[in-house]
This record gives sequence, C-alpha cells and structure tokens, in this order.
Amino acid sequence: MSGATSKSMKVLFRADSSVDLGAGHVMRCLTLAAALRDKGCAVSFICRDLPGNISANVEAAGYQVFRVPVEVNPAPDRPFALDVPADVARTAEILRQEQGVDWLVIDHYGVDDSWEVPLRPLVGKIMVIDDVANRRHDCDLLLDQNLYENMESRYDGLVPENCMKFLGPRYALLRDEFVQARRSLRERDGSVKRVLITFGGGDASNETAKALEAWRMVGRNDIAVEVVVGGASPHREQLQQLCAELANVSFHCNVNNMAQMMSEADLAIGAGGSTTWERCFLGLPSITLIVADNQAATTKAVGVQGATLNVGWYEDVDEAGLAATINRMLDDPAAMREMTARGFALMGGATTSGAALITDRLFEISIT
Repeated sequence: MSGATSKSMKVLFRADSSVDLGAGHVMRCLTLAAALRDKGCAVSFICRDLPGNISANVEAAGYQVFRVPVEVNPAPDRPFALDVPADVARTAEILRQEQGVDWLVIDHYGVDDSWEVPLRPLVGKIMVIDDVANRRHDCDLLLDQNLYENMESRYDGLVPENCMKFLGPRYALLRDEFVQARRSLRERDGSVKRVLITFGGGDASNETAKALEAWRMVGRNDIAVEVVVGGASPHREQLQQLCAELANVSFHCNVNNMAQMMSEADLAIGAGGSTTWERCFLGLPSITLIVADNQAATTKAVGVQGATLNVGWYEDVDEAGLAATINRMLDDPAAMREMTARGFALMGGATTSGAALITDRLFEISIT
C-alpha cells in the first residue's frame, strides 16, 4: 500500500435527502463513501429525518447514519433550509462522540462558513461538495463536478486561497458500476430500440407522468420504455398504473442496476443534476428538463456543448412539445451519434471515476 493510503481515516458526511430535495446529494456522497471504504476508511453519515429521506438505503449499504430531528420545516422553495445553530450543536455532539474524525465532508446548500467555522476545531480537515457557488466556505478541498462557463473563477473569494479545488465533470462522483459499464460499453449507432425515463429520487412535480403522456402521443409501441422512480416518489402508484396502460412500457422502483439500464438504453428522458454525468459518461443521448434552480446553469452549459438536448424549465414544457422533441430525436440517428461523442468528450474521455482521484487526494492532504 502506498504512503498516501498507509493509514486508515475516519470520514463523516453531512448530507440530506427528501421528497423536495431529491436523493442526489446523498447519492453522490455514497459514491465517494464507497471509494473511501474500499481504502479502509471508517465512514458514517449525519442526515436529517426529512419526509422521503433515503437514510434506510444508506444504512442498507452498511454505513452508520446519525439521524437528526428536523429543527426547521423547510418550505418547498427552500428544501435545504437549516436551523444553523441547532445543526452545528448536534453535529458537534456527534463529532465529540466519534472523536478523531479526519475529514468532515459536506454536501448541503444550507451550510456555509457560519456552520463550518465553529466545527473546524473538532475535525482534521473539511471538504465541501457544491455546485451553486453562492456562499462562503471554510474548507480545505472543494469539489464542483459540474460544467459552467466561468468554472475556473466562480469560487474566487468564496473559499480560502489555499483551498484545493476540483472543478468540472472529469471529477464527477460516479459509482463503480458506471466505470465497469463504460469499459464494456457497446458501440452506439444512433438507432433507438430502448428508452429510459427517470427523474431522480423525488420528482415532486411528477415529470415522469408528463414524459409518459408524451410517449403515449409518440405512439411507438415497437420501442421498449423503462421507467425508473425512486422510493421517495409520492407518485409511485399512479406511475405504476400509467405504465401498465401503455404497451411495451416497464415500471421499476429503487433499482440497483442503473448503469446497466443506461448502457442498454439508446435515449434517456430525465432531469438535470448528477444523473447528467452518468449519461454523458456512458454516451447516452438525452432529453433534459430543468427541474431545480441548481440544475439550470449546468444543464444549459451541457446543452451548448451538444451533450444533451436541453428543453428548458419543466413548467415551460408540455406533453405535446416533449412528444415533438422525442420524435425529432428518433428521426435523427446522426444527431444521436454526435451527442454520444460529445458526452464522452465532456467527461475527458475518461474510463475512471473522479471518486478515485478525490479519495487519493484526501489521503494525501490528511497526512501533510
């Protein structure tokens, strides 16, 4: 074992999930957690007991979860809202109980330096995962795996000068299943025999139903459609019934083989967010709807690069418009092949995940 990984580390993640938040923050933390655990680290999570959270999934993956009560009932337009003093106090209590935490990893829009500064004396180092660049952080390492026009400068003045920054899709936290799928990926020829529809863990506005109604208008019963919803979806029963009404459409909930499903699909319909990088990494052409503020800039940037077809904000997209877009994609194999190539290019042509790069760097920093 190399010097950088010669000592085990204790890592604590702070992230939340809910119907309104979705599962993306916790899921990308789980990806990094798995890479760290493979290197011998002791990993645990702090998560609030928000409605529709996926803490049970985190525990099922073998991690301890410190479940903390909800001090503030978040509004739908601010699902990440925290009572910062109360959350700091609870986190401090857990850190003292755990003792010797080497890295505190934060993936939370409600956390800034007012949360981080009082906790710094209780941890070795602090890492922040962010993608909105709208607040100051006191951290040693910052990861923003997304794509923006001003990517290199957007955190200027928001993090300490000595903070190490990992910026861009090359550092996307992709689960190992995607790395394995990429290495055995078939050549995509632009034809469409299978469509994947998935809008993440929550899908509060039920874009999945919109996509299914659009597909009904398309009327291509010769093409198989796989629909994936998260366990936190409040629309599960309705969607399952809707899938049953449509020919050649299958319903799935809480799948654990998403990389395989993306590899087998020829076209995806879904939201922006971390799933964008999974699709690009596997060269899966996609139609993307923006469903949250934090997805807007990245989805637009990826669309400009030609790695997805960005149809804009979900409120501005109706079933008929989405159906027309789907038909346009189905009728243009050359554009589909080009989108595959641009997705690969956006990820730097890599066949490894950013999780491995980040893990190695966490070890290197912790021993300096």
